[in-house]
Amino acid sequence: MNCYGKFAHIYDNLINSDIDYSTWAKKIMNIYEKLNIDRENYLDLACGTGNMTEKLALYFKNTWAVDLSSEMLSEADIKLRNSGLKVNFICQDITNFELNRKFNLITCCLDSTNYILKESDLQSYFKSVFNHLENNGIFLFDINSYYKITNILGNNTYTYDDEDITYMWENYLEDDIVDMYLTFFIRHEDFYKRFDENHRERAYTCEYIESTLKNCGFKIINKLDNYSDKTVTDVSERISYIVTKL
Repeated sequence: MNCYGKFAHIYDNLINSDIDYSTWAKKIMNIYEKLNIDRENYLDLACGTGNMTEKLALYFKNTWAVDLSSEMLSEADIKLRNSGLKVNFICQDITNFELNRKFNLITCCLDSTNYILKESDLQSYFKSVFNHLENNGIFLFDINSYYKITNILGNNTYTYDDEDITYMWENYLEDDIVDMYLTFFIRHEDFYKRFDENHRERAYTCEYIESTLKNCGFKIINKLDNYSDKTVTDVSERISYIVTKL
């Protein structure tokens, strides 16, 4: 699957207008501080270009970040070095990562968990997190809800156009997996350069996520509607989980 290659270089231009990382980070730290946990070690999984890493690294003594895309990690490394932050970037698969250390806070934001398509890989991912989490640590992640993937993404087509970037986004849903085919046209002086990306996400029910978490040894502290204090409903589009070890 061609995923997060050339897209890494324009990712922030597209995502930063839709995602308020500062608000998300403040909410995460508000939750974290109420639990009175040490600010020693933080791990950001599927860190992408380091937007959440950059916000939360400010609060911790040591920060590590993992992603499967070397292109995204390169963008993140440049960004955080320019911000004067020291972060350890590692290129690994989050379904089976090994860092030989434990963390007080682990995050995995922006529906990266939905990119895990196999149930066995989801279990391996949760177990890897469990093994890297301090006994009183917190794991905070979010998912695109079953409703969003099956009803909003579904079999729909979206387009975007401005002076520098144009894209077409076509979705095909089958057996709870949405295939997203994106065609980009990026302006280079007086011409446009095309590249294509294919992304796949799986729709997981809350019942399945929660039962898998418990089977892997986690206790669910809370779940939120998109990093807000609103209660999760049947039409919530993003669901955030806050869990710890049993």
